[in-house]
Amino acid sequence: MTDILIDIKHKTYPAKGSAQAHIAIKELKLLLKSHEFVCLIGPSGCGKTTLLNSIAALDNDFDGEILVGQQHVSPKIGYVFQNPRLLPWRTVRENIELVLNKNDDRQIIETLLETMQLKHLQQVYPEHLSLGMSRRISIIRAFAINPDVLLMDEPFVSLDAPSARQVRQLLLTLWQQRPHTILFVTHDLREAITLADKLVFLSSPPMKIVSEINVPIARDKRDDESIIEAFRQQLITDYPDIKTLL
Repeated sequence: MTDILIDIKHKTYPAKGSAQAHIAIKELKLLLKSHEFVCLIGPSGCGKTTLLNSIAALDNDFDGEILVGQQHVSPKIGYVFQNPRLLPWRTVRENIELVLNKNDDRQIIETLLETMQLKHLQQVYPEHLSLGMSRRISIIRAFAINPDVLLMDEPFVSLDAPSARQVRQLLLTLWQQRPHTILFVTHDLREAITLADKLVFLSSPPMKIVSEINVPIARDKRDDESIIEAFRQQLITDYPDIKTLL
């Protein structure tokens, strides 16, 4: 694994009809260190999904570059969307197998299912899964390809608090067992503090980085909600503009 540099100088959506062209991103440079967990936080509509799609090469219409190490190569991307996007006519296991090549080791599926506490459901169809279970399957599918960077676009949105807490903890367990570079979008500052090595705060369009803040809380202390809340309050006090970015 190597560092990944994201350098987007300009991302613009062309004008339609009488509307002016929309500048979505301008002069955004972000370094993702190997195996780092980074949370992106910004107001609704600021361009977070646009940024992820550009990194994932789903939208190549931008002025800039993405470097893996010092090379102009495309990183292998794992992508977890807000919607789990499971095919209803395939079982849990078959949905995961879709992303693997013919010669890939299928044992990885067993290991990931066990870590995410879903091994007993591998022959079940998605219609029989809860939303939280479906989200866990989409995370497994993204990890299964051993990506250079894992993109996660608000993967726990709309989950109730206990389910979200459970899936967050399972994600951290999986990440600690199989370290990957993760870029995670969220509106929830507490969630970001719980998960991230680094918080990146983004502005309204044209989107740029407002602040990059390392999270100093030890990993074994992050299940203490009082510690998370104390750091959240400290951030809001030290960086009062953060409130406008949530």
